[in-house]
Amino acid sequence: MQHEKVNEKGRPLRSVRILWIVFFLGVIGFTLVIVMINSGFMGYMPSMAELENPSSAISSDVYAADGTLIGRYFVQDRSNSKYSEISQNVYHALLATEDARFYEHSGIDAVGTIAIPFYLLAHKKRGSSTITQQLAKNLFPRKNENMFTLPFIKLKEWVLAVKLERNLTKDEIITLYLNTVPFSDNVYGIRNASLTFFNKGADKLSVDEAAVLIGMLKGNTIYNPRRHPERSLERRNTVIDQMNKYNYITDAQAIEFEKKPIVLDYHKLDYHEGIAPYFRQVVEHQVKEACKSLKKPDGTNYDIYKDGLKIYTTLDVRMQRYAELAVEQHMAEIQKIFISQKGYRDGSIWEKHKDILMSSIKSSDRYQMLQDQEMGIEDILKEFDKPIKMRVFAWNKYHYKDTVMTPADSIKYMKLFLQAGFMVMDPFTGEVKAWVGGIDHTFFQYDHVNINTKRQVGSTIKPLLYCLAVDNGISPCSNVSTLPQEFPTMTHPYDAGGYKKFGPTLTMGKALALSVNNAALYLLKQVGINAFVDFVHKCGITSNVEKYPSSALGVSDISLFEMLGAYTMFPTGGIHTDPMYISRIEDKNGSLLKNFTPGQKELINANTAFKMVKLMRGVIDFGTGRRMRYRYNIKSDIAGKTGTTNKQSDAWFIGYTPQIIAGVWVGCEDPSFHFGSEELGQGSASALPIWAKFIVSAYADKALNINPDAKFKQPENFDDCDVSDPTSLERANTYNGSSKPADEPEPTEEVPPVDWQP
Repeated sequence: MQHEKVNEKGRPLRSVRILWIVFFLGVIGFTLVIVMINSGFMGYMPSMAELENPSSAISSDVYAADGTLIGRYFVQDRSNSKYSEISQNVYHALLATEDARFYEHSGIDAVGTIAIPFYLLAHKKRGSSTITQQLAKNLFPRKNENMFTLPFIKLKEWVLAVKLERNLTKDEIITLYLNTVPFSDNVYGIRNASLTFFNKGADKLSVDEAAVLIGMLKGNTIYNPRRHPERSLERRNTVIDQMNKYNYITDAQAIEFEKKPIVLDYHKLDYHEGIAPYFRQVVEHQVKEACKSLKKPDGTNYDIYKDGLKIYTTLDVRMQRYAELAVEQHMAEIQKIFISQKGYRDGSIWEKHKDILMSSIKSSDRYQMLQDQEMGIEDILKEFDKPIKMRVFAWNKYHYKDTVMTPADSIKYMKLFLQAGFMVMDPFTGEVKAWVGGIDHTFFQYDHVNINTKRQVGSTIKPLLYCLAVDNGISPCSNVSTLPQEFPTMTHPYDAGGYKKFGPTLTMGKALALSVNNAALYLLKQVGINAFVDFVHKCGITSNVEKYPSSALGVSDISLFEMLGAYTMFPTGGIHTDPMYISRIEDKNGSLLKNFTPGQKELINANTAFKMVKLMRGVIDFGTGRRMRYRYNIKSDIAGKTGTTNKQSDAWFIGYTPQIIAGVWVGCEDPSFHFGSEELGQGSASALPIWAKFIVSAYADKALNINPDAKFKQPENFDDCDVSDPTSLERANTYNGSSKPADEPEPTEEVPPVDWQP
């Protein structure tokens, strides 16, 4: 019988050979796998160029006119910092806790990798990934991970780590890691984390603050210092111990830092909070549209959420703050009066509006969620009548209150808040300086300035009609009829009000100042309905304006944005200027991608424009906007027009100085809810005060260069009659800021009747 050969110790030589064969085959196989991974045969592998210039989704920044950062657009709130812009305390905390041998290995820590089996045998958890491996994972996140693909994914990350080490310096790697790693509250990058949690740059972080942020990396939810301060404190002290262990701080320093409490200065750049949230929302939309035609070098379109664009706007931070403050002050005051009305305070008004309540319930997220759960309508409505804890808007310093009420009652509560839209612009350049779309963006995202938000404009349409009449040769000092007017499509004269109060005729100046409706109908007959509607559209108004007589009284739904653009021709001497709120867009490196310029065209001549200025000064001096003088004691050269719609559902005021123009709208989101009193709900009472409060602040801030003594420039060789009322103007100028004389009635605005159509 033949026996297998053995060595001197009696072990078979064939087994040794087999072992060596298996070993070499394994090495060859492993090498082939690595080569295949590196070559991209086992899934996408980034090129050398991508690794030399690694990039990730970077948030786009939006800036005000003075360079102030006012917001970001992002999928992930990510930012970039240079190595020199990060405190050494951050680097030390990171190295001590994540990768103490970072500057010694070449992407893969052999010591840590070899030690894994021993930790597993001892039933201890220990991560072996180096900072470079974690960076590879951050830059190219894992996909389709399972027990079968995980080994290959891990090998791919090793290859990426080695390639990163070969193409980047250690300082570049650790900085890039800190720029891409996720922190708590969906914040990415050390700069954003530092600004969010401590309101300071990453270069200013102390040892304990750095330890808090680096401590989050082990679990950015469970170690969130805002939500779990005790866990965060414990984790922070663990990081401090590690920093002490590796001699980044002394024993005494470690003890001192561990005694300190965590003191946050939390400033999350939230979508809803911060300055000008409604403005940032409309800028976001326009930039997304612009990106459809902006191509990157590789031929793909720019992405506002990923490509780190720099968006420069026309917004003036000072004016925006004054605008927001004016809206807040006035709306908080007027809301108290509004809700104290009969039927509003006790909620009985809803007996007349059950259909609105039901429609609001059905359009709510809660209703949709319950419906998706296949719950019947009766059961859903029962859920809406169950009291629950909730947070609702309130006019206090926090803009909210925590309470208990039924979802149905919360809808009633929120719908009875008056809303506002306020926009300020430079009529000469078109630059939008301030934009307040509502009373609070967290609870009310509907933007009441936006061009797509349209409400009945009331008498603010009348200056366009008067302008057309003046441009057609009608003198501002001529008499106009206040009698009911006949129109071919009507069976009886259209009486919108005027002659019973003012007599059969008035001068054109007084008719506009006092907003007499029949006088507007008379002028409409002189210029023609078709010509008027055509002129309105020439003024930049794209909204539908029907060719009905009632259109001259403002029954059409038009946006505040459009109306402000239409009014620019008055202070500019006849030049219409489109509003503009973005000046330019740059890429992440500062290269110009797109410039924005306003559209401008001459609509009327300078003489017509100045005649309209004089007519509209009458509104302020002795007409429906007179409280600008007697209540707010503003003596500056101002022209404008109030507007009030049927049942006081909409209150308007658009006014301008020789330098700026601004417009206000006030009303409930649903027009069914409104002031029951014309005295309280008209434009001069509900809207004008916001304009007045703003202009007082703007005049007081000398840095804005809004001159209260500026005068409208009269054209050369201008010769026309005086449209003012000297007696009323003299009395207006003697008012001293608080109230009008007892014998001087408040001018009220005739409200258009219910919309009439032939």
